[in-house]
Amino acid sequence: MVFAKKKWGQNFLVDNNLLEKIIKTIDITAEDEVLEIGPGHGALSEKIINKTEKLKMVEIDPELIQIIGQNELLSPFEIFNQDILKTNLKELGLNKPKVIGNIPYNITSPIIFWLIDHLPYWSESYLMVQKEVAQRLIANIGTKDYSRITVMTGLYFNIKICFYISPNVFKPRPKVESAFISIKKNNKYDLSNIDSKRYSQVVRMAFNQRRKMLRNSLSSLEINRDKCKVDFKRRPEQLSIDEFLDISNNIIS
Repeated sequence: MVFAKKKWGQNFLVDNNLLEKIIKTIDITAEDEVLEIGPGHGALSEKIINKTEKLKMVEIDPELIQIIGQNELLSPFEIFNQDILKTNLKELGLNKPKVIGNIPYNITSPIIFWLIDHLPYWSESYLMVQKEVAQRLIANIGTKDYSRITVMTGLYFNIKICFYISPNVFKPRPKVESAFISIKKNNKYDLSNIDSKRYSQVVRMAFNQRRKMLRNSLSSLEINRDKCKVDFKRRPEQLSIDEFLDISNNIIS
């Protein structure tokens, strides 16, 4: 047994009923390929391989790599000793896998943006995240939880909270409640016609000064306001994804 390391935000799942619930939620078939982020001691991994033999894992902790390597059930499966944020999914030899992870909560946003960067190379994703982050991801317009990450992820994903989780099912016990979320691709927008960098810039600038009206927070951008249908007296939490797209599409280069 390897003890959890604070520097990597490790909290291991130890509740068998929860592990079974996760597997049932993911609904893995024998044809599915799976990439598991941070397998830890392999508790969830062992249940995944009961469903499919196409599993690969990414684990940053070399001690946990050794634990997996000594596990007769898991040792035949490929595990990469690297940081998921520095991993090129395209190079792992998987064909649009389901991505699953009990991830360090301090890098939740970077992992979600990693999924955006690797959008063509995975099919669905299921992550364990902090409850408050999950609520921001699915927040409605006009609420206090509606934020930059809501608007950024909403362009690419349909995110759902599958269920909430007590701190008691982890070792060590975290100080926060958790949520298990599903991330599926949003086909509403034609991403080939969207300047994602410009969209990201508009969203970031607006929410960096979320108490200000858009005419102030976006004042440094040259925007064709005759063509843009957005009222710039509004604040960012009042705008839909389509309205943020309208602004970004009408920036004068």
